[in-house]
Amino acid sequence: MKASDFDCIVIGGGHAGVEAAHAAAKIGAKTALITISKRTIAQMSCNPAIGGLAKGQIVREVDALGGLIGLATDATGIQFRILNRSKGPAVQSPRAQADRHRYAKFMQRALEETNNLKIIESIATEIIVKKNRVRAVTCKDGTVYNTQTVVVTTGTFLGGKLYIGSECWSGGRIDEPPSAELSESLKRLGMKLGRMATDTTPRLDAATCDLDKLEIQAGDKRPAPFSFMTEKIGRAQVPCWITYTDEKIHKLLRDNLDRAPLSSGQIKARDPRYCPSIESKVVRFADKRQHRIFLEPEEEEIKTIYCNGIFTSMPKDVQEQMLKLLPGTENARIVQYAYAVEYDYCPAAQLKSNLETKRVSGLFLAGQINGTSGYEEAAGQGIMAGINAALKCLSKEPIVLGRDRAYIGVLIDDLLTKEIDEPYRMFTSRAEYRLSLRADNADRRLTGLGKSVGLVDKKRWEKFENKLEKIDKVKTYLKNKSSDGVRLWEQLRQPDNAAAEQLVKSVAKERLFGNNDNSEAIEAVIVDAKYEGYLAKQERLVAGQQALEKKRIPPDLDYDKITHLRAEAREKLSAFRPGTVGQAGRIAGVTPADITVIQIHLRKYH
Repeated sequence: MKASDFDCIVIGGGHAGVEAAHAAAKIGAKTALITISKRTIAQMSCNPAIGGLAKGQIVREVDALGGLIGLATDATGIQFRILNRSKGPAVQSPRAQADRHRYAKFMQRALEETNNLKIIESIATEIIVKKNRVRAVTCKDGTVYNTQTVVVTTGTFLGGKLYIGSECWSGGRIDEPPSAELSESLKRLGMKLGRMATDTTPRLDAATCDLDKLEIQAGDKRPAPFSFMTEKIGRAQVPCWITYTDEKIHKLLRDNLDRAPLSSGQIKARDPRYCPSIESKVVRFADKRQHRIFLEPEEEEIKTIYCNGIFTSMPKDVQEQMLKLLPGTENARIVQYAYAVEYDYCPAAQLKSNLETKRVSGLFLAGQINGTSGYEEAAGQGIMAGINAALKCLSKEPIVLGRDRAYIGVLIDDLLTKEIDEPYRMFTSRAEYRLSLRADNADRRLTGLGKSVGLVDKKRWEKFENKLEKIDKVKTYLKNKSSDGVRLWEQLRQPDNAAAEQLVKSVAKERLFGNNDNSEAIEAVIVDAKYEGYLAKQERLVAGQQALEKKRIPPDLDYDKITHLRAEAREKLSAFRPGTVGQAGRIAGVTPADITVIQIHLRKYH
């Protein structure tokens, strides 16, 4: 049985799938999103929070490109905080708790209102390929959907298995079936698959928790929005609470390590390093007498509590005993037990920089299938895969973000050049150009690109241009106005000069903008001045690296025939197949001397 044709089909309705489907459709591709159920689109199956260190920058970048995650968070957030506020702007990151139910509904409504997008409730079982090009997708009910491109964003559903202690069953998320057939389809296409694992935390009935005796973690008094289009967050915020484990809990966990699949070896994939199980933390940090646990509301009405920090695959009785020992949850009722999930992923060395597979033209992968963790990393990949799938349909060149332009660029490049054997998580330390990849300037870095591909609408663009005009107006004034014989711009560049900052704010308010609130533009100017010298040095480094990034390596280059190339370098380069010389240099095991050899070879034979 045949259905209508599409330009792009997105498989999976998680955070990568939402952004991919929205982007492809908005650019103009006739798009279908195939998902098991409309009601589980954008479900927050783990922590109901968005942002965090480096992750907040990714959310701002997705928003600047014209994506949805920032708008959804602003509309449904229940607590907002800027992390690292005491440090420099380069490492400050926005974070928010979201109402998980309203967040999902916001995303579902946004997709329903997107032109060119059809949501299909079904299970994709096979990707049909002819002459190494995507041709169609077959679903479990037998329907075949013809298409030019496919974006696979299956999260933890590919060959998914769930674990609570000795209990084990097939599933992608709690109470949802896995996607076993699609794994086999990818294998038949020649894709290599591996296994990864992660785990969740218990969710508690908030009414049965004794939260009054715990330390409160409040949100910021002036919440900072994620989206450039959100004027302000005006609603009241809910608190989170902090509690701590103790030696009794640690002993309980150590005594039951053989009953936890992630510790016992029942799950073959390794326990995630950056989001480890509580039992793993107790073993790895045996010298620590306590571990901090955040009790976070999952909705504005505070009906359920997410125990951030108690990631575990322990059996139910151990989870119950642990919570009875934890201050604040002694009498708590568990509404959902923590569980581990093991699933298939495709090592990202099989992808090009535009997230298209090297083996099959028109097949894109985004999100956890590429070995990442987190809603934000998924959203960043999703929007780029959606953009590039749509551009391919339009016979246009793909968009590839460099490491100097976006955290999304760092993320994708790391996936393509690093040996990922556990869920990848973004940190500010991974970005060598983080001084310019700040949360506060994501709009200035990427809004123009979003407009060029058709994702940024007229309203956003006009607002963005207005901001740029104000920034230019303030800078021009400061560079021409002096105080005590020193231009205001130079005063502002001085470190820790609070008086200069205050002077600039008052001058801008009184002489440039009147009583209108233009704090965003003024703050941007202050940060630009503080970082001007550092950014000039960084730009020189970027310029030096650009030559290597532009030097393409033929995809079929035979490294075994390159004289003087070391055996380890041959092995790594043959496995990763980097697209550029710059990318080759970031592969572990490839030395600067190897890069020189490659450059000589390319000049001589290509």
